[in-house]
Order: sequence, then C-alpha cells, then structure tokens
Amino acid sequence: MDTIASPPTYGQVLARFGHALSDPTRARLLLALRDGPAYPAELADLLQVSRQNMSNHLACLRGCGLVVAVPEGRRSRYELSDPRLAHALGDLLGVVLAVDPTACAAAETEDCCR
Repeated sequence: MDTIASPPTYGQVLARFGHALSDPTRARLLLALRDGPAYPAELADLLQVSRQNMSNHLACLRGCGLVVAVPEGRRSRYELSDPRLAHALGDLLGVVLAVDPTACAAAETEDCCR
C-alpha cells in the first residue's frame, strides 16, 4: 500500500531553512539565486568554490526543498523553489540581531556569534 507523505510542519520547514543557512556557502548560494536562476558552473565561479562542492550544496538545498533544478536540454538551471523565498531572504537580511557573544560558548573557537 502506498503512503502519502504528510506536508512538513512549520517547525520542520524552519529547521530546513535553518540547516540551509547554517553553512556560509549555502547562504551565499541562496542569496545568489535570489537574484535569479543560474547554472551550477556559473554559481561555482561566482562563489569561488569547486563544481563538486557546488553540486553538493545544490543537492542539499534541493533536499531541503529550497531550490529546484529545471532541465534545459543537457543542462539544469537552478532557481528558488518558491518566489516568496527571495522576499523571506530579504526580510532576514533586514533583521537587526541583538548579539551577545558572552552567551555563546563557541563564539571564540567557531567565530559564530561575532
């Protein structure tokens, strides 16, 4: 018997988004796709990463449901899976964070809260 997967909960959606943004390269990749669709080789050059690294990041973002691959002949073009993601990324860039590096034990070793 086939089972139909239930849609993700709000918490799962936010966790996927958080996972995608937790890596600086994936965050930059999402911002690049916010400007419009692009091909993997172009994105790799833009972000100065290897094509294999870019492929891995695109696969992760596809798995999270944030990007889709649109076949174009022998190539695939990548774009945000929902146009509202571009708006959401813009909103996140406008958020003012109240950073307290003393509250994060990893601030000194991982440079995450500066």
